[in-house]
Amino acid sequence: MSEGQKFQLGTVGALSLSVVSSVSIVICNKALISTLGFTFATTLTSWHLLVTFCSLHVALWMKLFEHKPFDARAVMGFGILNGISIGLLNLSLGFNSVGFYQMTKLAIIPCTVLLETLFFRKQFSRSIQLSLTILLMGVGIATVTDLQLNVLGSVLSLLAVLTTCVAQIMTNTIQKKFKVSSTQLLYQSCPYQALTLFIVGPFLDGLLTNKNVFAFKYTPLVLFFIVLSCLISVSVNFSTFLVIGKTSPVTYQVLGHLKTCLVLAFGYVLLRDPFSWRNILGILIAVAGMVLYSYCCVLENQQKQNEAPVKLPEDKESETDPLIGVENGTGILADGGVQKVVPLWNSNKDLDA
Repeated sequence: MSEGQKFQLGTVGALSLSVVSSVSIVICNKALISTLGFTFATTLTSWHLLVTFCSLHVALWMKLFEHKPFDARAVMGFGILNGISIGLLNLSLGFNSVGFYQMTKLAIIPCTVLLETLFFRKQFSRSIQLSLTILLMGVGIATVTDLQLNVLGSVLSLLAVLTTCVAQIMTNTIQKKFKVSSTQLLYQSCPYQALTLFIVGPFLDGLLTNKNVFAFKYTPLVLFFIVLSCLISVSVNFSTFLVIGKTSPVTYQVLGHLKTCLVLAFGYVLLRDPFSWRNILGILIAVAGMVLYSYCCVLENQQKQNEAPVKLPEDKESETDPLIGVENGTGILADGGVQKVVPLWNSNKDLDA
């Protein structure tokens, strides 16, 4: 098997793992949040990350992967930024309507494209731009309901979009710059993400739900679903880093919207959630956009491979990435959701990927 075939097989495996694990955690968290009343999303995410770190530590002890330390400031900044991103997304959902929150999620793709264009001079063809536009239009039709604006909610949404975009771009650039695998990066950044959310989680959840996570009645059934959610999250977190490392932040966002469509379809078919012609139309348009995006990406990759032998050697890529430089004090920028429109906490990023 050639290297190109191995890479394609690995990419397909990463995408499949991400979809399956994310849809699985949706089912688990829907039962935990909607049925059992455990609405402490941020605190639950800190437990997800803690279990993920422990699992990776056991894997390291069993020598399933090699520990590769690199720039500690970059890892710390990246981990804290990821934690802040999750917290801001939760706040955005808490202070905005579900419809406006879905618009916030849709804004991540164009914002990511803009940042990659400005800081990395990445070129997106018109066919790619058209496919992304169709995709966003379809997801918007399927998911966006009411749009209620307020100043605080709008500011939180803007900050959530910016931090999420920068964190996902950094995931890709750090892996390529320091030549670390998704497992190595996840292992080193997990403690900082978990610590950030563990500190702010109870306060944030209390602010949004008016409940105390420590006063909640933990029945055996609740504990079972919490443990199950944490175990599935290991796969969700790992697949997130794996997908972004093998593809790009934009492709990961496209995959995220595919999960949205799958969750909506799953809710209608198995859970008999309310569904309308607008949901069906939106999903069909979004799927068409995703198919077109995948087709355009394959064509462009083939074209690059065909042109590679005749190209002159290019200048070596700069050793300083603007978004990584942020963590070293030299950057320009200051710095896996269930994505469902019902009920309140079913749209959180941290519960998906």
